[in-house]
Amino acid sequence: MAKKQIPLIDTDIHERVQYKDILEYLDEPFKHYMKNCHWIQEKHMPYTQPATAGVDRADAILPDGRPAGSDLAFMQEQLLDDVGHEFGILTGALDPSPSSMHGWYEMAAALATAYNDWQIEHWLEKDERLYGSVHIAAQDREEAVKEIERVGSHPKMVQILLPIDDIMWGDPYYHPIFEAAEKHNLMIGMHHNEPPVYYGKWPRYFIEWHTLISTAHMKIIANMIYNGVFEKFPKLGLMMIEGGFTHIPHLMWKMDQQFRDLRHEVPWLTRKPSEIMKEHVRITTQPAEELTKKEFMSLIDQMGTDEMLCFSTDYPHWDYDSPYRALPNMEPELKEKIFSENARAFYPKLPDKREE
Repeated sequence: MAKKQIPLIDTDIHERVQYKDILEYLDEPFKHYMKNCHWIQEKHMPYTQPATAGVDRADAILPDGRPAGSDLAFMQEQLLDDVGHEFGILTGALDPSPSSMHGWYEMAAALATAYNDWQIEHWLEKDERLYGSVHIAAQDREEAVKEIERVGSHPKMVQILLPIDDIMWGDPYYHPIFEAAEKHNLMIGMHHNEPPVYYGKWPRYFIEWHTLISTAHMKIIANMIYNGVFEKFPKLGLMMIEGGFTHIPHLMWKMDQQFRDLRHEVPWLTRKPSEIMKEHVRITTQPAEELTKKEFMSLIDQMGTDEMLCFSTDYPHWDYDSPYRALPNMEPELKEKIFSENARAFYPKLPDKREE
């Protein structure tokens, strides 16, 4: 991709909040617990990465020592201006997600609300290129819907961000959240939050976790489709973030096969799972495996569509994908679809600057 030759819509940028940044947005008693009682969110498993900065690029840490992704001006210089973004979708870095917190759901909801207000004021309103994700605490469904109603109509909020962990989001309990999303023209973005442990034990090493992230994404796509979410909410879309894409053809084949054999279990499905995926599911490219052009084009062919992939950098994480190097060279029409137009078509709130 020649620099700035093709518009770039980056579907996964992690802005990072520090607790001190959101204190002013918290009510009591939550501010007291964070400020005076050294409260921190649960963190189940420490891990290491092959980078000097842990989860982030070493060069993305600010010169004054603040965490990577925590300063808009630095991100503008290092990413948005340098690469030449048309738009970027902020997916946050509040770890773990409020929806993943165990217990004290009121604090989880307060954190989500504070994060949303901080994101709007310090990021979305200060750079026209940036669009945001609504954070919620889905453990309390009613409060989650209230938060969507509160900020979901904001013109720069494009999706609701949910974690991929031990929650089976296709469960009808969560359907009011999807109803509220559809009402406000919001898509659903899902990002893995913990190791893929759904059918086994926790991995011993980070390399196991990182290798098998795609299995977590496969699980949630199957769960959402088989539970009829997209039959019930036909305007809803699902963006699967930071799980790669090479597993998608296999998942399509496997789900269609199971549908042929076991469709009596899911009588509400009127189409093959692969057809539902093509219409409703989009996949961010990062982390992209090193593929030849022939291998890459073969995967596109096996998907049966060139409209599912949306480019992402995953800035500022250590396995950041450069738009100049991450994918093999391809024909201009396909390149434009993957780097911008598939995302533009997916998110209804994104403007089409070319028509202005």
